[in-house]
Amino acid sequence: MRQMTMFAQRVCSMLVGAFFVGAFAFTVLATSPAALALTFTTIDVPGATGTGAARSNAAGQIVGGYADASGMGHGFLLDNGTFITIDFPGATGTTTFGINAAGQIVGIYGDAGTEHGYLLDNGAFTTIDVPGATRTAPFDINNRGQIVGDYVDGGGTSHGFLLDKGTFTTIDPPGSVFTQAIGINAAGRIVGDFELPGQHHGFLLDKGMFTLIDFPGPPTGTDALGINAVGQVVGRYVAGGTEHGFLLDKGTFTTVDPPGSTFTEAIGINASGQIVGDYTDASGTGHGFVATP
Repeated sequence: MRQMTMFAQRVCSMLVGAFFVGAFAFTVLATSPAALALTFTTIDVPGATGTGAARSNAAGQIVGGYADASGMGHGFLLDNGTFITIDFPGATGTTTFGINAAGQIVGIYGDAGTEHGYLLDNGAFTTIDVPGATRTAPFDINNRGQIVGDYVDGGGTSHGFLLDKGTFTTIDPPGSVFTQAIGINAAGRIVGDFELPGQHHGFLLDKGMFTLIDFPGPPTGTDALGINAVGQVVGRYVAGGTEHGFLLDKGTFTTVDPPGSTFTEAIGINASGQIVGDYTDASGTGHGFVATP
């Protein structure tokens, strides 16, 4: 079972409602991945030992996380070429995952061995904790201020959630033993991943309907991580034991891998179609990236 995105796993290793029911539909999958010309730009926070980019908004602001020389995790905002560090006050580690057009940011911070979510709005931090959860992780925020993420209940099971106007709604596809809600667009369409016993899939949730997202080929696992206003979806899939990024656009999948990458996940896509994520090079160092069509 994969806990969060690999970027979230890396970062959180540094950090010491209602039941929603839908019906299943199936995506129309491409018979083979398509080719797409992308220009890749690497994102590295100066002095960091590892960097990961998570989201980009319509203004091109990028958020993510990095590890400093001591191994502590920090969030960052990259705005017009300038890196701004984001640290929740008093936290043992921080990262950022989502940013909307208004510049509202969501992420995770560590506090005495527990992970909490936060909202950063106009310089003010607010903690986000699903009631009764042992861990809460917000991953994205849309232009309406709706927040999605996952939480772990008292029994150790992970569930997706939607936070809308102060109300938490649990998101679990029927039969799921593990769920993450990871991306949300302005229309409230949600993407993520879930597990049935022995099976791992991405999903799209739209108006109460769950749609499976599976990269074509052997069923080794797909995670849907981000969605933009026009419904383009990005994520990751496993092939031959290696993880690759992907773009799903109008039913056609395209692999998204920066040159020289040994591991890639495409996490966010903005209204301009720019894709952000992270990758690992041959030396094992993690970097963020922006891929521009």
